[in-house]
Parts: sequence; structure tokens; C-alpha cells
Amino acid sequence: MKKKILAALPLALAAACAHAQSSVTLYGIIDLGVDYANNVASGANGQLVPGTGSKLVQMQSGVPAGSRWGLRGSEDLGGGYAAIFRLESGFNAATGGLGGGLAFSRNAYVGFKSDRYGQITFGKQWDATVDLIEPYSLNGNYGGWYFAHPNDMDNLDNGFPVNNAVKYVSPVFSGFQFEGHYSFGGQAGQFSNNASYSAAAAYTLGSFSAGVGYLRVNDPIAAVAGYGSGGGFVNLVYGDALANARYQGILSAGASYVLGSLKLMANYSNVDFSSANGSGDLHFQNYEVAGTYAVTPAFTVGAGYTFTMGQDHATDASPKYHQVNLIGQYALSKRTSVYAMGVYQHAAGAAQNAQITGFNPSGTDSQVVGRVGITHAF
Repeated sequence: MKKKILAALPLALAAACAHAQSSVTLYGIIDLGVDYANNVASGANGQLVPGTGSKLVQMQSGVPAGSRWGLRGSEDLGGGYAAIFRLESGFNAATGGLGGGLAFSRNAYVGFKSDRYGQITFGKQWDATVDLIEPYSLNGNYGGWYFAHPNDMDNLDNGFPVNNAVKYVSPVFSGFQFEGHYSFGGQAGQFSNNASYSAAAAYTLGSFSAGVGYLRVNDPIAAVAGYGSGGGFVNLVYGDALANARYQGILSAGASYVLGSLKLMANYSNVDFSSANGSGDLHFQNYEVAGTYAVTPAFTVGAGYTFTMGQDHATDASPKYHQVNLIGQYALSKRTSVYAMGVYQHAAGAAQNAQITGFNPSGTDSQVVGRVGITHAF
């Protein structure tokens, strides 16, 4: 009996060692709430129906935080290297439906990580500006996509991940970090079609942080189809330009400063929808200032203002949008929070219809949305 125990001991130690060097984590977030919008117009075949516009009450999933579940894991390969992976699926908590109808709509990648050299990953993942610039926006901290710049035109609310991507994330060197990705279009003889690339860098020194990044998406209607007009949804902000764009270029920058319980943020983005012949070019600039304040360890409030100014090169029209965002969130525990939020947007200049991200346009130049909800993380 003693010999059998001794013989089995190396196998048990090897199994314990392998378990200690590998890990797989199941995680997720469920966010669900009820919205009230004062004016939402109807759409048909991607066009706004004239004369429509009425109040809307709905249950909506995944606003301040996208409802999701996922698996992430790592395996120690020795020498300071590890294999890593992530599979992350968005879902609609109100209906149980899959996000975008995909098994893993948010992330699906595998790669390698080194504390010394950084990490490289392959598959479906967020671009570099989402990782390093989005945190300087209010929607990147609280509020989610309703707080995004009009129809998330700069992807600073991670409206879409990039497919077929190779991505590098550097280690942090004296507060500095760099990221970049390239996404293959995958069309024979057309190397650049449907391709995208991004690069971003951020620097943190004590309470101060700042970053700058650039994202380019070729043939963006294929990559950001969720924002393309069609069926009952109408994107009046940039839908036509998106449909005709040869590429979408986004330059973004931001900064934040933490002073005790107060966090101040500011960001800027320059968005170009460039058509093949220049006749459908549309240009936007977004300016945002925001802040969050921890009233108590459990209760946080946030507020922000965004000004968006556009330029239509074909007509010389200049649409403008003013948006105010407010939120209060109370943590019932480390994993469960309740919140109330509100958004007001006013269209000016050549823009005649307000449109808060996530809704069809208003039938007027103003739109108001209120929401109460609960978020639970596991």
C-alpha cells in the first residue's frame, strides 16, 4: 500500500502544479432597466416617416454596461510567458437573445503575454482607441452608450469590435503604454478592403492621465453595420455618409485628473467619413467635458456635456448637437448597483432632428431620455 501511495505522489504533484499554472475564469455582467423617451419618430426602409414622433417606454438591456458573459484564461508557458484567451458574448437580458446574433459578439481571441514584452493576440477584439482613449469619456466610466457622442460616431463607446485582428499591447514603462492593431479584410486581390488599423498611446503620472489615438476603418458600413440605416432604424446623424464611405478615420485624444473623490475628464475626436470621389464627405468634431464625484463610498454621481459640430462637404451644411448627460449610481454591494440616468440633446445648425445614441431620431430638434436600472456583476 505504501509503495502505491509513493508511486502516485509524482502524478498528484504534477496535476497540482499544472492546475496552479493554468486558470479559466467565468465572468459576466447583467444590466437591465426601463427607459422613457419624450419623442421617438418612426422609420421605414431606413427613412424617417414624416410627421411621426411620440413618447416611448421600453425595457432595455446593457446600457451603462453591456450585458455579457465570458471566459478568460491563461496558461503559464515558463520563462515569463503565458498563453491567454478570451471568449465574450453579449446578450439581451430582456429577451435572452444573442448580441448581434453571434455566439461571441464582443471578443474571441487567443495569444501570448509576457510581463517584459507585452502581449499579442489574434481574433475579434477591441481596437486600441477603445482601450486607451474611451476611459477619458463619461460613457467609458458611467452611463454607457446613451452618453456616447451622437450615434457613437467615433467608437469611443466600443460600438463594434474589429474582426480578423492582430493586436499588440505593450507593458507599462514609467507610466507610458502603447497599443496597435491591424485587421485583415480577407478579400482576394483587395488587401485593403474591409481592413482596419489603430494605434494609441497613454501616459499616467500620479493623478493625471492623457492619451491620443487613431483608428481607420475601410468600407465602414461592413464593420459598423449596427449604425447603418435600414428597416425601422434611421441614422440621421451620419447614416448616408456611412453608407457611401470608402473609409472612416478617427483621431481622438483625452485626459483626466483625479482630485480626491472628484475625477475630471475631457476628450476630443475628429471623425471623417470619406467617399471614393469626395462628393459624400462628412466631417465631425466632438468636444466633451465631464466629471464624476463619489459622494460616499457607495454613491457616485456623474455629469457631462458634449458639443458636436459637423461639416457636409457636398452641401456646406453644418449640423450641430448639444448633449447633457447625468447619472447617479448607488452600490448595494460590491457586485450589485442601482442607478438613474438622464440625457438631453438639442440639434442646431443644419441638424433638424435630435438623436440620442440607441434611439431613432426625435420628430423635433430636442430629445430627452430617462432611465432607471440595475447592474449585477458575477
